[in-house]
Amino acid sequence: MERLHWVQHRCRQLLEGNAGRGWYSATDGLPTKTSLDAHSSPQRVSGKRRTVFARHGPHQQDYEAVSKSYQSNAIRTTKYSLLTFIPMNLFQQFHRAANLYFLFVVLLNWVPVVEAFQKEITMIPLLVVLVVIAIKDALEDYRRYLFDKKVNNSVVRVFCGKQNAYIVQRWKDVRVGDFVRLSCNEIIPADMLLLYSSDPRGVCYIETANLDGETNLKQRQVVSDLPLQGREFSLESFRGRVECENPNNELSRFRGYMEHPGGVRVGLHNNNLLLRSCTIRNTETVVGMVVYAGHETKAMMNNSGPRYKRSQLEKLLNTDILWCVLLLFIMCLTAAVGHGLWLNNLKDPVFQVDTETSPALAGFYVFWTMIIVLQVLIPISLYVSIEIVKLGQIYFIHNDLDLYNKQLDSRIQCRALNITEDLGQIQYLFSDKTGTLTENKMVFRRCSIYGVEYPHEENARRLEVYEAEKNEEAGRSLTLKSGCSGKSLSCRSLSCQRSSVSLHTLTAESQEEEEEEQLSNPIHPRTNAFCSRVAKDVVPDPELVRKLNWFCSPELALRDGSSGTPSSLELTYITDFFLALAICNSVVVSSPSQARHGVPEARTPLKSLEEFKLMFQRLSFSPFTALSTLPPPQMKGSPLNFTRRLFARGKTGTFTPTNSATDWPHLDQESHLEPTNLKREQDLSFTAEGGDAGQTEHRDTENEDAKTSPARQDVEDLIRDLDCESDTNEGLLYEAESPDEAALVHAAQAYRCTLRGRSAESLLVDLPGIGSLTVQLLHILPFDSNRKKMSVVVRHPLTGHVVVYTKGADSVIMDLAETPQGAEQTQEIYSHIREQTQIHLDGYAREGLRTLCIAKKVVEEEEYEVWLKGQLLAESSIENREELLLESAQRLETNLTLLGTTGIVDRLQEEVPETIEALQRAGIKVWILTGDKQETAINIAYACKLLSPNDQLLTASCGSRDVCAALLEELKVEVQRGKASLTEPTAAGNHGESSSGSVAGFILVIDGRTLEWALQEELKSQFLELSQGCKAVICCRSTPLQKSQVVRLVRDQLGVMTLAVGDGANDVSMIQMADVGVGISGQEGMQAVMSSDFAISRFKHLSKLLLVHGSSCYSRLANMILYFIYKNVMYVNLLFWYQFFCGFSGSVMTNAWVLILFNLLFTSVPPLIYGVLDQHMPADTLMERPELYQVMQSSKVYAPYVFWITVLDAFYQSLVCFFVPYFAFAGSSIGVLSFGSPINASALLIILLHQVIESHTLTWIHVLVLVLSGASYFGFVLVFSVFCVTCSPPTNPVGVETLEMSQPLFYIVCALTTVTALLPRLLFRVLCNTLHPPAALTSAQMDKVGSERYRKKMQCWNLSLSRSNTLPVCVDNPGLEPGTDSGAS
Repeated sequence: MERLHWVQHRCRQLLEGNAGRGWYSATDGLPTKTSLDAHSSPQRVSGKRRTVFARHGPHQQDYEAVSKSYQSNAIRTTKYSLLTFIPMNLFQQFHRAANLYFLFVVLLNWVPVVEAFQKEITMIPLLVVLVVIAIKDALEDYRRYLFDKKVNNSVVRVFCGKQNAYIVQRWKDVRVGDFVRLSCNEIIPADMLLLYSSDPRGVCYIETANLDGETNLKQRQVVSDLPLQGREFSLESFRGRVECENPNNELSRFRGYMEHPGGVRVGLHNNNLLLRSCTIRNTETVVGMVVYAGHETKAMMNNSGPRYKRSQLEKLLNTDILWCVLLLFIMCLTAAVGHGLWLNNLKDPVFQVDTETSPALAGFYVFWTMIIVLQVLIPISLYVSIEIVKLGQIYFIHNDLDLYNKQLDSRIQCRALNITEDLGQIQYLFSDKTGTLTENKMVFRRCSIYGVEYPHEENARRLEVYEAEKNEEAGRSLTLKSGCSGKSLSCRSLSCQRSSVSLHTLTAESQEEEEEEQLSNPIHPRTNAFCSRVAKDVVPDPELVRKLNWFCSPELALRDGSSGTPSSLELTYITDFFLALAICNSVVVSSPSQARHGVPEARTPLKSLEEFKLMFQRLSFSPFTALSTLPPPQMKGSPLNFTRRLFARGKTGTFTPTNSATDWPHLDQESHLEPTNLKREQDLSFTAEGGDAGQTEHRDTENEDAKTSPARQDVEDLIRDLDCESDTNEGLLYEAESPDEAALVHAAQAYRCTLRGRSAESLLVDLPGIGSLTVQLLHILPFDSNRKKMSVVVRHPLTGHVVVYTKGADSVIMDLAETPQGAEQTQEIYSHIREQTQIHLDGYAREGLRTLCIAKKVVEEEEYEVWLKGQLLAESSIENREELLLESAQRLETNLTLLGTTGIVDRLQEEVPETIEALQRAGIKVWILTGDKQETAINIAYACKLLSPNDQLLTASCGSRDVCAALLEELKVEVQRGKASLTEPTAAGNHGESSSGSVAGFILVIDGRTLEWALQEELKSQFLELSQGCKAVICCRSTPLQKSQVVRLVRDQLGVMTLAVGDGANDVSMIQMADVGVGISGQEGMQAVMSSDFAISRFKHLSKLLLVHGSSCYSRLANMILYFIYKNVMYVNLLFWYQFFCGFSGSVMTNAWVLILFNLLFTSVPPLIYGVLDQHMPADTLMERPELYQVMQSSKVYAPYVFWITVLDAFYQSLVCFFVPYFAFAGSSIGVLSFGSPINASALLIILLHQVIESHTLTWIHVLVLVLSGASYFGFVLVFSVFCVTCSPPTNPVGVETLEMSQPLFYIVCALTTVTALLPRLLFRVLCNTLHPPAALTSAQMDKVGSERYRKKMQCWNLSLSRSNTLPVCVDNPGLEPGTDSGAS
């Protein structure tokens, strides 16, 4: 309680402003943290957090006290050692119920009264399985041992207190609290707190490719308020302690604080932590203190190995194994009862019988003896065979060239090794949109600022040209080898030469040198995340350029021939808009050929800051003069000639600011507004119906006038003067964490608002008309899925005001945008701007563009100071830090001023429409779960053919539970009514089908707010019933949590097989919730891939993965399991039928070696080949006819009734196989082993030929394996009968097989038995194929019928042309085209 009171008092004091910024000192009269720790229980503290002291320093005793429980940095991923391998491996193997069962059988055979065979013989099957698995485990563990040894013996420089210097140590000797020094390109050995960087800004760059697969650089910064920068780090300068959270596996979170000797606390966050396995880049030297080591590092805690899931087929198999156990029990019980009755009724036996044992006890003994005899009924080798078959299936999937991405040099990854057959049973597919259906290569398309829309039509034409070039060069693209994957350092061996562009390291580089650098490093584009040519070469809108040109040089703008002068407020909006695009991000700026860490000065601004401040004072507009020339928000056209000439050289099209006086508007003009003629604005404003015809005519007139304008020559002269500067801009590399950020930064650069450098505390930005300015960066409020926005807090270099720039989803920003208090007309102007922006947003969404709103807020100093204290308190908290930071950000991001919006193109991936159409034809319901706007999602759904023109759209959007319930009920009734109206006409004719052949249906579109209500317990049944009646469902504005909830609801309530596919971290929960998770290795890192069961590079790969590999894997494995059960039941029943003729004594008619090896060796390989190579349909047929996928599901290859049919067939064949030889040899003096010889041979032939009948494919491999299996049996029994005299006591097999095989009766019996046993199965197949042809046969017949129908049509067409003198056109004369002579008819 004392601690709680102290925290409450401290929070109250911070909010009252009694503490300095960033310094958390206990006030006088209050207990300090140290005193509190003295009275608190160490166990309680250590249960939630850990304390770290420097290993060498003044806190030696404290370090020794707390570091005992911390792990060393040595890692061990092996499971066994030399001493523990045998006991631990056996212990793990006997976790399987099948192995325990057979161990029980082996031990049971050692009991003399129930012994059935030689003790050694019954051990053979179990020993073979245990040894094979043990060898596999040993090889895998040895590879892990070698890897661990290599990693643990890597060297690093660690500070030694005795020598007072850094010495070389092995990784495994590093401890928590050590100071580690790293250089460029070195791998981080443990999770370290960054205390020093050679970069003067206190930052370093790391590459996390070894951790999450992302190759773009991440920026990390030194712990704030450390007086260690500017000189080499020394031990004497650090006397603080670190208190942080306990080790966990969250890569993106780190919470803690550093406390200095004076009691000052500094908050620690994820940007201060260097994670193990990452690589230092672009920084000469860093020093960090180890806080987590070894298996406590985040990298090791995330190393969970391959994913394990139980497939549906495996669950059904376990049920059938239980039925086999029950069948075994019944057979053994029957034998026990039969033996007891036989003994009880036996009178004066002529052979020796144990008369001392009672019949009941003898029957009890026989029960356990029969367990040993009939043990094969439980297939011990089936589980091993299934694993082998799945490995073979994965091999074929992994090496499928159609699933290989040549451009990225990536193939499909099978991360879950045991659910391949589930791919053939998918019924619902849940897909993300961005990066999954689309490229996730964002390209700036158009924007709206101050309520004025700038269409960027030249930019649209550029994208069309790029798309055409991309299609032409698709086959000639450069293959990026896996050297860039992060598995080696060769890809970035010169990373330090490409140093980070700091605020002091900017130099010009000629274009020739840049091209030489690119030619010398062809893999370089991979290191430049999201900086493709199409994203960088943004063509600005001419009208927006004209306004910025007026801002830079009013004389040039007036000479341009354009009428209308932008108001100061509009220019304020424009400059703030592009400034927000440039700085509201986490982009890392780098240069491809920068000299390492040079420190040249930033370029001098074109005007001094003092001059601009004086200008601001002189141009402080009154509310009436500021808007005296305010133009109405309207849709602008596109003067094409001017744009073509301006950007003919392919530059970014920026203007050079001149030295003339520039009327720079005040950046805080929200309060300076004047009334204007709103009627005139509304008359000229752009409406949703699209009335821009008048504007187009007006802009065309401007273009004609502009042809003779002398300003054209001036513009071209200015562009020539800008060559050097443009080359410098093009030399900048932007490494962004998301493609949205990169696209917006490149768009700002196209308008000469260029981000040139970044540090932890400031940004270097070029502004048009000013030059380079240093913007003080106060805070970054990163994007999260709850706020759906990102903000930066800066101090403006010209006004000195604290400004918050925010970008985010329009649904959030528009709600937070304020309507300023003031004159009524002022409010109307802002409302008008907001209305126009909303119209433009809706238009962008209908075009399928991704939209982001840009806003700003000027914060008063007093408000900022109050907010800052709460923010710093949240940053230094360990518990509930995320919640406190969220509340702090939400307090600041209010009353925003809407600046404008952007529309970004995210093109569909190739073959997405064809893939979705194929999946729908396969009977798979496709749902799109996206966070985008409703209009954007619908547009993409139309583009990818999820929606057809005949489909009826149902929209669910409401704000309360009651309204949602009524709406769902209404939509459900509408769906039922619509289906009833479509059923009758569809039955009569072809009504209800679109031109493409797809059946019209209902499409449900539901937004995130309504989805939240629909997922509640009271409404989820209605939502499910409605969705079942719909062809597809589109969930818009959905959060990651809602995505996973939807998947779980459908999976659990409907009991269907679900698949989720996504590419980003926001899709991880959905991917993990589905039965099968598929990750796409796209532009948003590897989080989705690391959480998935299968990883692909393109959405189109889903079609072959499901339709071909999925259905084939399911068919192969299901048929192999049924075949395995069949052959075991069939052979075991032969032994069971013999019991009726031996008094149920447990005797067998064959020697024990043949009995054990029959299933273990002679018939074990054919099922494996059957499970790996069998092809129920050709791959081309499965791709061309996706309906066959649904046929495979409905046919239920592995269903309960199929299992029982298989068992009954095995019973029949065993009866034939036993009683045909029995009646053939009845009355003869043949011995027991001689009687068993044709039975075994017939059983082998029946089992092998049964597989031939069931196989869909017969190759030379199948034939070879079948022949070798038969030859191995006959070879073994012949050798056994010749050389083995006492191998199977008390029987004597010498000469039995050689004698039997020399008699013709043996072969006649085998042939008759085989034909009689297999004839019903063969007739059954023929009958089924005749009455109900399989899909493959139907497909072949349809192809044949289609070709015949085409031939008949061509013959009829030729007959209609018989009166003409033209040659007939037919399939035998394909060189003639009907279209050439169509006029003759």
